[in-house]
Order: sequence, then C-alpha cells, then structure tokens
Amino acid sequence: MSDHVIDELSVYMVTEILKQPERKIASGEALISSGLIDSFSLVDLSIFIEERYGVRIDDTELNADTFDTLEQLTAIIRERRT
Repeated sequence: MSDHVIDELSVYMVTEILKQPERKIASGEALISSGLIDSFSLVDLSIFIEERYGVRIDDTELNADTFDTLEQLTAIIRERRT
C-alpha cells in the first residue's frame, strides 16, 4: 500500500498543487521545510487525503513537525486507516 499511496500523493501534488506534471517528488524529499509546498497547499493536500483515503488530518498537524515527506505522510495515512 505504501508505494501506491506515495505515488498517488506525488501525482496529486505535481499536477494539482505544483502544476508541474513532469516533476518527480522523491519519497524522502522535504516538502514543507524546503518551501516546496506552502500553507495553502497543505490545506488542499489535507482535503485530498480526507476525500481519497477517508483520513482526517487536523489543521494543527499541517506542519513540518508532523510530516515533511511523502513517506511520513503515508505512514500517517496507513496508521489511521487501520
């Protein structure tokens, strides 16, 4: 499941948030701390996650301390789906 979720999150981010469909995001690449995505993008990403995976990410969790990579975000999704 993890690789599939990472792939889906990556595709969503490059097409819908970054608007750079040819760009690749590595699973361990810093998203927030590097400035790749901003706070507005985090809200969009959390809505996508809730709709796609049925997992809620609280507003207070939308930060680099909670998740900063696709791997960390996937772990949260996996943990909350079980």
